[in-house]
Amino acid sequence: MRIRALSLIVSLLLILVALCPISQASPIACTEIIAWLGAGVSSHRLAKVVRNAETNIDQSVETNHALRQAGATAELIAAVAEAPAALNFDPCSTKTSEVNQLLRSQQFDLAEPKLHDLVSTRPTSAALHFAMGFLRTKQGDIDSAFDEYSTAKELMPEFPETHARLAYVFYRYDDGDSAIAEARTALSMNPGNAEAYRYLGLGHSLNEAYKAALHAFQKSLAMEPESAETYYDMGITLRQMGNTSGAMAAYREAIRRDPTSWEPHNNLGMIFHDLGDYEHAIGEYQAAKRIAPLEATARYNLGNTYWDQGDVAATINELRELYRIHPDSKLGHHVLAMAFMAKHDYEHAIPELKLAIVANPTNASAHRVLGQALLLSKSSTEAVRELRIAVALGPDSALSHHYLATALFQAQSFDDAALEFREAVRLEPTANNHYYLAGCLMSMGRNSEALKELDLAAQMDPGQSLYRERKEELIRLIRSSSTSELSLPSHFEMNPAK
Repeated sequence: MRIRALSLIVSLLLILVALCPISQASPIACTEIIAWLGAGVSSHRLAKVVRNAETNIDQSVETNHALRQAGATAELIAAVAEAPAALNFDPCSTKTSEVNQLLRSQQFDLAEPKLHDLVSTRPTSAALHFAMGFLRTKQGDIDSAFDEYSTAKELMPEFPETHARLAYVFYRYDDGDSAIAEARTALSMNPGNAEAYRYLGLGHSLNEAYKAALHAFQKSLAMEPESAETYYDMGITLRQMGNTSGAMAAYREAIRRDPTSWEPHNNLGMIFHDLGDYEHAIGEYQAAKRIAPLEATARYNLGNTYWDQGDVAATINELRELYRIHPDSKLGHHVLAMAFMAKHDYEHAIPELKLAIVANPTNASAHRVLGQALLLSKSSTEAVRELRIAVALGPDSALSHHYLATALFQAQSFDDAALEFREAVRLEPTANNHYYLAGCLMSMGRNSEALKELDLAAQMDPGQSLYRERKEELIRLIRSSSTSELSLPSHFEMNPAK
């Protein structure tokens, strides 16, 4: 990855930046403040930056109104009024105000073309590149976010928020060391930067330095005690530490401070699910879904929990709704397939299993269940192919060998079937596997071997009358008939739905 390859160079550059005196090459304009506010920089942190910089913002009623509409607090407006002013004023941009409102209302797709136009007309604006980095992060395009934040840093290396955001980008790249380095650079410029402490915590958490991570989160909360995001990140770290009760408390604090955030509900639901408390898990996932009805993760988790709870109909309804909203989603196809299998609806289960395999081609379980579904729908040739893949991916699965043997038996490849049944017996020497191996051997006329397998099955599970009855029946057949005339009794069925 290009990010990791640059880690050492980045670290050296960060040290040089931290040692350089803070200076502002050009005055801060109203448009830049509005862009930073739209990208989630707090008024409190911006006020500190503005106090140490030159501005070219007029003090008109219209400007103050534009700043307030963009999310500026009285503290920031006062800082703008107190900052040294340039001779020429740069009026607030109406288009930037529109982008600010779209970003703050999370309408990122609508904001993108407007922000792109702004960046094109003002390519040297660090604030606009910063806002684009924020938008790309929200869209999940971390590579583009890195490029935009890097450009913003080149244009304005002394702005601590850019280093903080790059720390988050490195965190998303699983590069804990670079995340820590960027966060520390931001803190060297502004020791009171709560967001930088938060991202420092994420970097430490990524490196499994959990105590250091919690310390950084606590420093962040001391500066911004109402930060729901910091409580959320703290919950993730506490859960990684195995502190379930602490994680639950942190997620609840995040919800209390920001009732509009779906992620803490989702993660709280995951904890309840892991505890086997499906009712409370479902309640949290439903809350997440109400807040973010278009979010795929919450719907998948809800459908998966319905399945674990045994509610097949609710599982199917929830996951079908997920695919109606997100037709290309790769989540949950295996779960939906299992729900269809439970209803013996193999026609709908098979395409879902195929989609699950496309999403994860090395999932041996998905290949095995698809093979089973194909067996039940009388598609033996396809079943053999899928079950051979399942066995190749998971050679220690007795169940996969059992189903492959069953498919080969149905395809009348008796020698190969016997080999697979023997492998199933080797891996799991259960009475049932001995019983099915006996059936295969009987079909091949190898009745003395079959009798030994039935005898083992009967000894292993003396309470199962079926094994004893088949053994007695085989003994009678051996006594009354020649070996060439023996065949598998019609009621000795190879059942793929074991």
